[in-house]
This record gives sequence, C-alpha cells and structure tokens, in this order.
Amino acid sequence: MLWATYFIAHYLTQYMRQSQLFGKTLKENPKDEVAKNAIFLERGGFIYKTMAGVHDFLPLGLRVLSKINAVIREEINGIGGQEIFLSAFQPRERWEKTDRWDSARAVMYRLTDNSGHSFGLGFTHEEAIAEIATRSIFSYKDLPLAVYQIQTKFRDEPRAKSGLIRGREFLMKDLYSFHADEADLERFYSIAKMAYERIFKRLGLKTYITEASGGSFTKSFSHEFQVLSDAGEDWILYCAVCGYAQNKEISQLKEGERCSKCLGTVALGRSVEVGNIFKLGTKFSNAFNLQYIDADGNKKLVVMGSYGIGPGRLMGTVVEIMSDERGIIWPESIAPFTAHLILLESKDATENIKIKKAGEKLYGELQKKGVEVLYDDRRDKSPGQKFADADLLGIPVRCVLSEKTIAKKSVEIKRRNSDVVKLVALEKIVAFFSSKK
Repeated sequence: MLWATYFIAHYLTQYMRQSQLFGKTLKENPKDEVAKNAIFLERGGFIYKTMAGVHDFLPLGLRVLSKINAVIREEINGIGGQEIFLSAFQPRERWEKTDRWDSARAVMYRLTDNSGHSFGLGFTHEEAIAEIATRSIFSYKDLPLAVYQIQTKFRDEPRAKSGLIRGREFLMKDLYSFHADEADLERFYSIAKMAYERIFKRLGLKTYITEASGGSFTKSFSHEFQVLSDAGEDWILYCAVCGYAQNKEISQLKEGERCSKCLGTVALGRSVEVGNIFKLGTKFSNAFNLQYIDADGNKKLVVMGSYGIGPGRLMGTVVEIMSDERGIIWPESIAPFTAHLILLESKDATENIKIKKAGEKLYGELQKKGVEVLYDDRRDKSPGQKFADADLLGIPVRCVLSEKTIAKKSVEIKRRNSDVVKLVALEKIVAFFSSKK
C-alpha cells in the first residue's frame, strides 16, 4: 500500500511537469484549419485530429473536458438528475418502433454483424431510455423522474469541420425527464432551462435562449442556447437589450426592426448552438407503451422531455470566444491548471541551482495547498518560447522564477487576460492563490 501511494504521488508530480507532458506544443498552425478552436487546441497539445470530425483528447484537453463535465454534473444533479450510461449500439428494431430507422438514415452510422443483425450507433437516446423506463415507471408515484448520461455519440456529419464544434464522434450530455402530464413537464422544463443558464454562465459564456422549431416532437417551440460566434453555422435574430431570440429558420423577425418584447433593435448574428431542450410529449412513450397508473387507477402515457449539451462543443466554443491572436484565455472554472510556473535559466550555473531549488520548493508548496500547477521545467526552450507557449495554453496565472526575481525573493505574476506584470514575495505566493478561492 505504501509503495502504491508513493507511485501515485510520484506519477501525479511528473504528470504536471511540462517536460514530461504527453502532447507537445506546435509552432505552426495545422493545415486546412480555419476555426480558432481547431488551431489553438491542436497547437497547444489539447487534442489530436484523427480525421475530419474525430478528435482525441490528450492530457491537457481531458482536464478541461473533465471540468466542463463536472460543472454539468453538479448542476444536473442539483435538479434531481440521476446519472446513467447507455450503450452506443442501437438495435434496428428499437428505432423502427418510432419510424426513425429510415428517417435517420442520413445521420446514423449503420452496421451489420456476422450474424446478419442490423445495428446503429446512437446519435441520441430517446428510444433507448423510453424502452428502459418501462421497467421503472408503473405508477404516478414513480413520477416525475429525470435521468441523464454523458456519453459518446456518433453522427454521419457530411460537413464535419470547425474543430470540436461540428464532429462525427462527440460527447453529449443528454437528460431525459418523465412526467404525469404536460403541466409537470412545463414545470421541470423551466427548471432545466435555469440549470442550463447556470452552466453556461459558470463557463463564462453569454447565451441567447433561442426559440426554434420543435420538429416532429411538438408543435410548440423548442429552445436552443446560442452563443454568438463567427465559427457557428446557425443564424439567429436577437435583441441585445432583452435577450429575446429566434432561430432564423423559423423566425418572422426582421433585422433592424423593433424587438416585440422591448424597445431594442433586432440584430442578425451567426451563432453556435451549445445546448437545446425539447418537450417530447408522448411520441416515444406511445411507441414503447410507456404508461403509468394514475391515482384513479387509469392508464396514461408518460410525458417526456429531452435536454442536450455537447461538452466538447462547449470546449471549442469557449476557445472561439475567449482567445486572442496569441492563444487561449481559459476561464478559471475549466482551465486545465490554475497556475503556470515557469523557470527561466541563467547563464550562471550557481544561479541556476538557486532558481531550480526555488522552483521545486514553490511547486511542492502550491501542490500541497491544492493549487493546480503546470510546471515548465523544460531546459531546452528559450524564455521567448516558454512565454509563447504560456500564452497559447492560456492558463489563468503565469508565475515566473528567474535570476532577477530570485534576487528580489519574489515571483513575477501575470494573468493571461491582462498585460499587467507584478512581483509577489515568495513567502506570500501561496497566500496569493489561496485568496483567489
């Protein structure tokens, strides 16, 4: 047990050293990429592009993705969501019950096994959860109910581009709610909407809750959470004063006219859809005979809702919005690390020993206090390269130890979103980060 504890501690310490980090920074932009998130995330070693619309998450990228998922879990758990994990494999027969096996042909990856059985890879899971719920919902006493998952989805996307924003394989948080009637669905729908607003606010994103078509699910509007960005493929008509917005595809609003909700002016903007919520009604419960017995002993169909967020797409959108010409500017809530500790070597060997000793000591002290630190201990990089990498990676606070700062018993501090540089005494640096919590 002691050996295992030592190994884990040693591994984590090495993992946070930039010299040992799996995934190196690139000086040149990746070919054929235009979107900022694709360029900066690949150059920074956050992701690796396997093919169009398919990306691998490396250690830095996975840390960001995990923090996004943690925010989502916290908020969805907070409104009563129970986490599950469903299979990506979807039997043909299940989807034929809702007539979506044929209608989804353009987007669903299909395959046939050696026995001749047909399967699909799920791009959504309404059918699966409705079928499974028939073994959990029997009475009005079992309602309402909400379950969610964060799971990989697959979509045969012909226009896979823009880095993490439009992919063929992607992560999705899909929440499904079950209700006795439309009134209770409406109640939870509003609660979910507010939870979504909190999620996006915690990630530093300004979203417009946008009315959109309900598709084949409902005659009423569904709602999309749209972020204005040139990287998006949607267009919305919105009022910057009150926030009212409609997707251009269904909107009768006109650019430049007065907002129907206030005195603001309607504007047209390109946007990224980072989340959506639907009132499914009884479409899926009817297909799978998902019923419950009400208080009077009558059988009724369960009313359902569906609520989606793409964590990877969120990550890409954050980079599109929070970046400059030098690289990413992560919000502290999802940054891979809080601090980027950088050592600048001296030409004097004795001074180098002092710098390294001070760096190791500070690195250890920050870790003990729970400060997440990426330690740039690389000896083959110039100060210019280290600073350029720091800007590219976008960690909120850059801490520099050099011959000059050691002489003043200080650390040079610079926030990624500011050009202000200041010195903080070595003995006060831990308190500096503690005060940020």
